[in-house]
Amino acid sequence: MTSSPADSSRRIDPFRIDIPQSELDDLHERLDRARWPDDLSATGWAYGVPADYLRELVEHWRHSYDWRAAEAELNQWPQFTTVIDGASIHFAHIRSPEPDATPLIITHGWPGSIVEFLDIVGPLTDPAAHGGNQADAFHVVVPGIPGFGLSGPPADTGWEAGRVAHAWAELMSRLGYERFGAQGGDWGGAISRELGRAHPDRIIGVHLNLLPGAAATHEPTAGELAALGPEERKNTLESWRRWSAFTSEGTGYAILHSTRPQTLAYALTDSPVGQLAWIVEKFQEWTDSDLRPEEAVDRDRLLTNVMLYWLTGTAGSAARIYYERGHARGDRVARPTEPSTAPTALALFPAEIQVPLRHKAERTENIVRWTEFDRGGHFAAMEEPDLLVGDVRAFFRQLREKG
Repeated sequence: MTSSPADSSRRIDPFRIDIPQSELDDLHERLDRARWPDDLSATGWAYGVPADYLRELVEHWRHSYDWRAAEAELNQWPQFTTVIDGASIHFAHIRSPEPDATPLIITHGWPGSIVEFLDIVGPLTDPAAHGGNQADAFHVVVPGIPGFGLSGPPADTGWEAGRVAHAWAELMSRLGYERFGAQGGDWGGAISRELGRAHPDRIIGVHLNLLPGAAATHEPTAGELAALGPEERKNTLESWRRWSAFTSEGTGYAILHSTRPQTLAYALTDSPVGQLAWIVEKFQEWTDSDLRPEEAVDRDRLLTNVMLYWLTGTAGSAARIYYERGHARGDRVARPTEPSTAPTALALFPAEIQVPLRHKAERTENIVRWTEFDRGGHFAAMEEPDLLVGDVRAFFRQLREKG
């Protein structure tokens, strides 16, 4: 898919993943020569990723994992690149066989990638082939955030969630979609929320599986609790407990990302074992699992996600979005000042790192759907694809029926 020569600034070029064998050979050599630190074997995950677990996973990565199979699976999606606001954007564009399908842009977060959505694109684009109703079909666009994976490092600074949202609006215009829906979690949630806020005339609805800023971020006072009903009071206490635990034990990665992403980049870009450990720790902590992330996410899918960071050398540039958020100024700061008017749905998965509060979410969002599930975590599309797909379908069906 290309544009005319007269419109080269909006050109869209076909793309196919084809990693040279030399890069895979280099990876294998590095894995073979890995230097391993000492390990306190009795501490489990308390000090970080246990060496015995990581050695086993690296052994699988080196000798059993098949990148070429993963590459072929990703290449089943039609993929493209285009330059928007100076950044090269890689995206997949999977049109539904249903001509009247709803356009939907889905955005990943960190430490995710487009790999997160391999199990949901088929059911979303062709529901009739997956036991659903053809009226619930979507034309799906899956972009990589600038700095992540195949979208590569942008040449300039400032790629915070608000700027990405404006780029997505332009991308959808180039694809001929003037009205569309948005879905995302993690950074994808922040970006999708900003799409609804900045482009309300174009957004049909925003479906989120994480809403930034909706958790209890301070210990609630007796007066605050007294003003709430019993259920919301219980939720507020749990939200504060979860938030307090996360900020005391789980935010070291974000502090480093938001202050010294370039320093971190040298370690992760040079060591595949380091890159794997940096990501797999979050899959263990943030999924609905006990000891091993493979309890919630397929092991090879997890490795394919890591491969997109490793093969593109984007550990550092992907981390920069945290720095940009912390140092953003002016109209690119994605912090709500006015309530969003875009119809918004929130799907809550119990192992998510935040427990959002409805009374707080409704201060900034136009919440029209609120669904609580009994299983799943941060990587909802990988952990519970059927639940996520069902809720996305139900939300946009709700909007259609309302007219």
